[in-house]
Amino acid sequence: MAVAELNAEAARAGATATARVDLELIADLVPRGARVLDVGCGDGLLLSLLEQRRGVDGRGIELSQEGVNECVARGLSVIQGDADRDLVHYPDDAFDYVILSQTIQATRNPKTVLAELLRIGERAIVSFPNFGHWSIRLSLLARGRMPVTANLQHAWYETPNIHFCTIRDFVGLAEELGATVENAVAINATGQKMGMQMPWAFWNLFGQQAVFVLRR
Repeated sequence: MAVAELNAEAARAGATATARVDLELIADLVPRGARVLDVGCGDGLLLSLLEQRRGVDGRGIELSQEGVNECVARGLSVIQGDADRDLVHYPDDAFDYVILSQTIQATRNPKTVLAELLRIGERAIVSFPNFGHWSIRLSLLARGRMPVTANLQHAWYETPNIHFCTIRDFVGLAEELGATVENAVAINATGQKMGMQMPWAFWNLFGQQAVFVLRR
C-alpha cells in the first residue's frame, strides 16, 4: 500500500474514534447501503463514518474549499456548494437520506433549506444545538450577555451561527412544512440520550443538542 493510502487510512480510523456524539447517533439512524447526501459535510468525518460503519453510497456538499480538500483526501465524493443556493439543482427523491448536521443554524434561509432536504431525500436527518437549554437561559438571565458554551463556542461577533433555534422552534418549523417527525433524540450535557417519550418542554430545557429524522 502506498504511503498516501496508509495516511488516508490512518486519518479515517482516527476520525471514527473521535466522532462527535451527534454523528454517532446519526450513523446509527442510517440503514446499511442507503444513498446519502451530507449537506455541509465539513471535513467529511460523518461521511467517512457512514461509509465504514453502514456501507452507504455517500455524497457530500461543502461550502469551504478547505473542507472539500479534506474530504477528497479521505477518498470521499464531495463537491463545493452552498446549501442556501445549490440544493435546487438536485432532483426529487435523489437520495434515501439527506443529512444536515450542526449546520441549519448557519444557513441564511433555514425554512427553504429544510424544505429542499425533504424534497431531495425520502428522509432528512437534522442535528443542531439547542438554544433553549437551561444553561443558556441562565447565562442570559444572570449575565445579560450572549453565552459561550461547549456547543456554542464562538463569541457573538464571530459566530457562524445566524439563526439560533430551540428544539421547540424546530418542531414548529417541521410542522409548518408538513413534515412528520419519524424519530428524534436529544442529548444532555453528559452525552446521554433522552428518548421520544419525554415531552418537548423537557427536551427544550435539558437537551444540549437534538437529532431529528423527518419525512414528508
